[in-house]
Parts: sequence; C-alpha cells; structure tokens
Amino acid sequence: MADEPAQGNTDILRELIHYQMPFGKYKGHLIRTLPVSYLEWFVQKGFPAGKLGMLLQTMYEIRLNGLEYLLDGLRKGKM
Repeated sequence: MADEPAQGNTDILRELIHYQMPFGKYKGHLIRTLPVSYLEWFVQKGFPAGKLGMLLQTMYEIRLNGLEYLLDGLRKGKM
C-alpha cells in the first residue's frame, strides 16, 4: 500500500475548470481565472458559504501552493 500513489477526488478540480463566479466584480469569470488579489480579499473578509466558498478556497490553496498544473492537466485531458 505504501507504494501506491495517493488517489484524490478530481471532481472538485474538474468543477474549477468550468465554474463561473456568480456575482460581484468578476461575475461570469471562471473561478480558475480570478486574480489572486480577489481570492486574498475573500481570505480576509470570509469565503461565502456552501459550494462557491469551497471552490474559492480550493482555488486559493491551488494558487498559494503553485498547483495550477493540476487544472492544466485536467483541461488537456491528462488526468
């Protein structure tokens, strides 16, 4: 078991590829394209409740940790 790669659920990442911001200055923009400064604003003010908040937090963590390649791989069908 220790030799097996970790298997994560890619459903959340797949949603980030297509999910649009439903309100605010960036209404209609894909969450994956939101500027880091906007995500940092949510860190300070608080993320919305529910699915949107979870997706925004996930995108923030992806950007913070330099993991954008995960989304790029999904967009190109490599994952």
